[in-house]
Amino acid sequence: MRENPPGDAPTPDDEGLTEPIGAAAGSSDEGWTLSASGNDEDWTLSESEPFDLEPQDEWASADDARLNEPPLTAETATVVSIPPVAASASVGSSFLPAGATAPARSGGDEPPHPPSHRSGGIGAVFARNPKTWLIAASVAVFAVFGSGAVALGAAVASPDAGTPIAALSESSTPSPTVTTPPPRPVPAAELPASALRTCSVAGLLNDSRFGTLQAQVLNAATGELLFERDPATASQTASSMKVLTAAAALSVLGPDFRASTRVVTGSEPGTIVLVGGGDLTLTRLPTGQEPVYTGAAHLDDLASQAKAAYEAANPGTPITRIVLDSSYFSGKTWGDTWPATERGTGWLSHITALQVDADRANPQVFLSPRGEDPIGRAGSAFASYFGNVATEQGTAPAGAAELASVSSQPLSTLIPQALIPSDNSLAEMIGRHVAIKLGLGNSIDAIAAAIPQGLEAYGIDTSGLRTADASGMSRNNAVPPSYFTQLFLKINAREGNLGIIRDGLPVAGESGTLNYSNRFFGANAVSRGHIRAKSGSISSAYTLTGIIDAVDGSTLIFAIYATGNVGSGARTAIDTLATGFYKCGANLSNT
Repeated sequence: MRENPPGDAPTPDDEGLTEPIGAAAGSSDEGWTLSASGNDEDWTLSESEPFDLEPQDEWASADDARLNEPPLTAETATVVSIPPVAASASVGSSFLPAGATAPARSGGDEPPHPPSHRSGGIGAVFARNPKTWLIAASVAVFAVFGSGAVALGAAVASPDAGTPIAALSESSTPSPTVTTPPPRPVPAAELPASALRTCSVAGLLNDSRFGTLQAQVLNAATGELLFERDPATASQTASSMKVLTAAAALSVLGPDFRASTRVVTGSEPGTIVLVGGGDLTLTRLPTGQEPVYTGAAHLDDLASQAKAAYEAANPGTPITRIVLDSSYFSGKTWGDTWPATERGTGWLSHITALQVDADRANPQVFLSPRGEDPIGRAGSAFASYFGNVATEQGTAPAGAAELASVSSQPLSTLIPQALIPSDNSLAEMIGRHVAIKLGLGNSIDAIAAAIPQGLEAYGIDTSGLRTADASGMSRNNAVPPSYFTQLFLKINAREGNLGIIRDGLPVAGESGTLNYSNRFFGANAVSRGHIRAKSGSISSAYTLTGIIDAVDGSTLIFAIYATGNVGSGARTAIDTLATGFYKCGANLSNT
């Protein structure tokens, strides 16, 4: 992935903060708003009315039928709750003789059944005072109709259809049934009110340098979504892809994995075979001098071991030929969409299983140009320890005896060496080893299935990933920003071995690609030391994904993409937005 090297100072026209980045927040009504001042000196915060109040009382769902009942009215109460006998008793109680009281109800759920005729009962009253009773009954009927005609209808409609009303008697009146409405639901516990977040970065979002902006921010402590813009669409990742490669490798290979380079006996006397095991960090510098990959294995050590073992097994027979075996990786050595210019600028080498110093012309310079024949360069360097004998490419005999071997640094060391300076060759090397370990093949094409499969152990849906290489150099990679934020939640929490990635990220203003002169300068320098993230840049995509230790003490997980019609100025737009997140912290709003 191509990142501007140190000394590539930005120009005011394309990297500075003097370009318009959106209207200031002072005229808005969206709460706290962050914007960069015109003189690039500092940030301004403006406050207006609060906003973004989130819904509460979520327990009262709209589809809960019990909450959608009609209100309890006099009519519905009468129909549901008052049986005929009870209604008659209530309206007729005022006609009881003086000093008499209405019979008490039992303690059960239903009213008592009406009593049978007996002396002094209702039949006797009717017999003694028929005219008085008819008048009282008429008044009672009128009262019942006045207070609820439906109740009276329910009383007289209870017999079987077709039974004449005149044939009814008190003894044939059916027992009424009480229908009790179900209790209205209440929440088990009152839900706390959502915090009102009032710090907005809206003034930073309309920067044309973004091209197409995608982003997501989560609160690392709670997982709460704070901010998002189209986070679910899979888009080009640039070098942020290296984070996925590293995570897959830690799952599949483990942090102690090492790649080895061996020397074995040849098929003929005087022949030895140099077998590449996919360690691109092996250096041709003499022991005592450190290459770009500090702590790498040295070729002179391997040669010394091999010479001693060969001479002990073959006294008096000199080594006259060296076979170079690079068959551990197969297929094409250069990705279909990788620009060939990346070799000349020192960002990427041909990927072969046998090479030294990732085929740099100068092993001690990170962006040293790469060559066209990495296998030949490694062979020449090795042959120099044997009097520059002839070399040729081939394969080791089956079951050949091993004479010597050296190993790379462990994966736990290789990952920071790949992430901090954004080393494409090292990332591609790691990706091939993941594919081989999974049994998917040893070519660049095998990486398409290997990286997603290696990531499955983290329990995040990988169906939206499209993987074309391990470094992110290809424009055919596509990952949603939301996948990065979910993975970085785990990286920040140091789940499994993922803490190795957290510790191996560039830090703004302090290390790697985030310490270049075109990153986090001017007003954005305030966030230096507080953002650790993986940057990425190809011609059609600029990205930044990682972790922010915000000014309010909170920790944020974020991903920012600028894709499409973009240029190098997208880096500054991204840094400005990330600095806005840093200043807002957990108070960041989604407006």
